[in-house]
Amino acid sequence: MFRKVILLLVISFFSSQLFSQMDITISGIVKEKETQQTIPYANILLKTVKENAFITGTATNDLGRFSIDNIKPGNYILEVSIIGFKTKAQTIYVGRLSKFLDIKTIELSEDSISLDEIVVTSAQDEISSKMDKKTYSLKDNISQNGGSVLQAMQNLPSVTLQEGKVQLRGNDKVTVLIDGKQTALTGFGNQTGLDNIPASAIEKIEIINNPSAKYDANGNAGIINIIFKKNKVQGFNGKVGFTGGLGSLWERKANLPDIRPQYTFTPKINPSLSLNYRKNKVNLFFQGDYLYTETLNKNEFVNRVYDDGTIINRQTKRNRDTKFTTLKSGLDWSIDDQNSLTISGLFGSEVIIDNGDEPFVDKNNERLYLWRFLEDEVKTTIMATASYQHKFEEAGRLLNIGFNYTFHREDEKYFFENIRPTFTGLDSFVLLSDEQVYDFNIDYIKPLKHGKFETGIKLRKRNIPINMDFFQGQNSPIDAGAGGWAEYKELIPAVYGNYSFENEKYEAEIGLRLEYVDLNYLVNPDHNTYSSDGYNYTEPFPNMRFAYKMNENNKVSLFYNRRVDRPNEVDIRIFPKYDDAELIKVGNPGLRPQFTNLIELGYKTNWKKGSLYTALYHRFADGTITRISSTDGTSNILYAIFQNAGKSYNSGLEMVYEQDLTDWYSMNINGNLYRNQINAFSVENLYPKPNTFFAAQQAIASGSLKINNTLQLSNKVNAQLSAVYLAADIIPQGKIKSRFSLDFGIKKNIQKGKGEIFLNATDLLNTMVVKTEITGDVFSYTSANYSESQVIRLGYSYKF
Repeated sequence: MFRKVILLLVISFFSSQLFSQMDITISGIVKEKETQQTIPYANILLKTVKENAFITGTATNDLGRFSIDNIKPGNYILEVSIIGFKTKAQTIYVGRLSKFLDIKTIELSEDSISLDEIVVTSAQDEISSKMDKKTYSLKDNISQNGGSVLQAMQNLPSVTLQEGKVQLRGNDKVTVLIDGKQTALTGFGNQTGLDNIPASAIEKIEIINNPSAKYDANGNAGIINIIFKKNKVQGFNGKVGFTGGLGSLWERKANLPDIRPQYTFTPKINPSLSLNYRKNKVNLFFQGDYLYTETLNKNEFVNRVYDDGTIINRQTKRNRDTKFTTLKSGLDWSIDDQNSLTISGLFGSEVIIDNGDEPFVDKNNERLYLWRFLEDEVKTTIMATASYQHKFEEAGRLLNIGFNYTFHREDEKYFFENIRPTFTGLDSFVLLSDEQVYDFNIDYIKPLKHGKFETGIKLRKRNIPINMDFFQGQNSPIDAGAGGWAEYKELIPAVYGNYSFENEKYEAEIGLRLEYVDLNYLVNPDHNTYSSDGYNYTEPFPNMRFAYKMNENNKVSLFYNRRVDRPNEVDIRIFPKYDDAELIKVGNPGLRPQFTNLIELGYKTNWKKGSLYTALYHRFADGTITRISSTDGTSNILYAIFQNAGKSYNSGLEMVYEQDLTDWYSMNINGNLYRNQINAFSVENLYPKPNTFFAAQQAIASGSLKINNTLQLSNKVNAQLSAVYLAADIIPQGKIKSRFSLDFGIKKNIQKGKGEIFLNATDLLNTMVVKTEITGDVFSYTSANYSESQVIRLGYSYKF
C-alpha cells in the first residue's frame, strides 16, 4: 500500500478537468418615480467599481425593461440615464445561486439619488455556486476516450467503480439521469446500463452531491446527470468519429482444467455521428452511436470453506459479446421570444451474448462438475420527450412543462448445461419484461433581487409486468416452483418548493419536497415462497444550506438533506438467477425503503491558478439495503437475498485540489478518507425456506486517492496520465481489498483543428484485480476477479 501511495505521488507530475465560468444575466425595469410609468430607451451601462471603466451596456425596450447577458463575477456599478432625468448609479453584486439577477424597479426623478447595494459573484463549475455540483466535459478526458460512460467516470473526482457500479464517496446508492431525467436506459433510481452507453455520445457529466428539493428524493449518495451532445451553431454542421481497440492483451490467470478458452485480444469498435441543422427559429439535431465489444466480463476464482470441513474451489468465466445502438433525434422550436418547444426521441438497443463456464474442483484441482451457461439477452428502450418553456417579460422568470414516456423491454433467455460425472442435464428459462413509465412535471422559477424561488409538481406512473418460465432437464437443480408471473406498480406524486437568498456575505437555501409513494408488487399465487406485497408512505425531504463568504476567494458552507433509496424492481424480483450454480441471487418483495440523512461542512478557497475544496461529511441510514448470503442448512448452495440490514454510517473527509503549475502542465488531486460502519443486525430469509441470519457490527477506515494530470506538449498535442488508488473497504459480511490502476492518453489536433486523433490505454499496468473476503454463519470464502480492465484504443474524429 505504501509503495502504491508513493507511486501515485510521483506520477502526479503528469490531468486536469476544464471548468467553465458561470455567466449571469442582470435584468430590471426603469420607471418614473412620481408617475410610476415605464421609461423606454433609457441607457443602461455596467462599469467596474475600482476603475469606473465601461464593460457593457444596453437600452430599455418599449416596456421599460432591460437585460444584460454574460456578466462575469465581481462588483459593479449599474448606471441608468436618459435625457430629462437625473442619472442614477448603484453598486450591484450578482450572486452565484442563480444565473438570473432581477434588480426589480429602478426609479428615475429629478430628486437626489439613493444608492442601493447589490452584488455579483461567480464560481467555477468544478465546485459550483452551491458547492454541490461539479461539471466535467468528456472531450478533455483523453485517457478514457472511445469507451463507455462507466469507464469515463472513473477519472472524475468523488467517483469510484466497484463491481460495475458507480460510487460517490464510497456509496453506490446513486441516481443516474440523462439530460436531467430518469430513464430506463440507466435505470429508474439505479445505474444499470452505464457500461454500454458510448462516451462519444456524451457532452458532459454533472455530479451533484447535495441535491436540492427540486430533484427526486431517490439516491442518498447523490445524482449523476449525463448530458447528451447537441450543437448550437447556426447552419448545418456535425461530427463523425471512429474508435477501435483491443482488451485482455494477455491471460492474467489461467483457466481451471478442461473448459473453453477465456477471451483474449478482445475487439472494441465505436463509430459515431452527430448532425445538427439550425436556422431561424428551428434547430434539428441527431446523435447516433454504435458500440461493439467483446469482453472478458468476469473471471473470478473462489475458495469456499464450510464449518464441516468441506472445501470447494471454482472459477466463473464469462465471455461477453455486446452490441449497443443509441439513436437520439429531435427539434427545438422557438415559437416566439417568450415560448419554445422541444420534442425529442431516443432509441436504444442492447444485445448481449454471454458464454459462461463454471468448473468446480477439489483441493487437488480435480474437477467435481461443470456448470455451463449461454445467456441471450435483448434490451430495447424507446423514450419520447416533450418540453414547453414560457419566458416571462422578466428575465429568468420561467414556466417549464414537461412530459416523458419510456418503454423498456427485457427479453432474456438462459440455457444451462449441468455436466456431472454420471449425466448431463439441460435446463433453460425465459424472462420477458415490458416496462412503461409516464412522467409529467410543471416547474416555475422566479429570480429575486437576492436569489430565486423555485416550485413545481411531478407525477410518475410506472408499471412492469414480468413473466418467467423454467424448463427443467435431468436431475435439474433449478427451482421451477419459483417461476410464473409478477407485476410491479408504482405511483409517485410529489411537490416541492425551494428558496435561495444571497448578499455580499451570506448565502442561504431552504427547500422541501413532499413525496407520496404507493407501490404494489403482485405475485403469482402459485409461487412456492413469496406472496404479493407492497408499501406506501408520505414523507418530507428537506434540504438546507448556509454559506458565509469570508471574502471573494474563500467561502464556508454547511449542508443538510434527507433522501431515500426505494427498492428497485430487480431488488424485489421473486425469480432466482442461475448464472452462478451455487450462489443464487433472489429478490425480496418484503424489502422496504432506506432513508438517509446527510450533514456536510465545506470550505472552498480560490487563488489565481487553482483552488482547494475540502468537506467533512456524515451520512446515517436506517433500513440499509444490501444482499445477505446464507445457506438453507440442507446444502452448500448460497442464497444472496436483498434485506434491510438496519442502521449504517458513513463519515469522511474529502479534498479536491486543482492547480495550473505551468503554462503546459496542470493537475487535479481528489482524496477521500472515510469510515464505514454497519451495525449488528438480524434478518429472516424466506427463500428457499425460512432461516435467520445474524451479523455482528462491522467497521473500517477506508478511502481513495485519485490524481489526474494534463500536459500540453504543443499547441496541437495534449496528454493525460491518471492514477486511482482504492483502499480496502467493508462490504456486507466481509471486506474488499485495495485496488490500483493507471490510465494514459494522448491526442493531437489535425486538419486545421477540425480533426483529432487519440491513443489511450486503461489500467496500463494491468493491476486492477478485485479481491473480497466473505464470512457467513457456516462458511467463509475468498475471491479474486481477474476480469478485463486493460484496454488500448485508437480513435479519430472530424468536425464539419
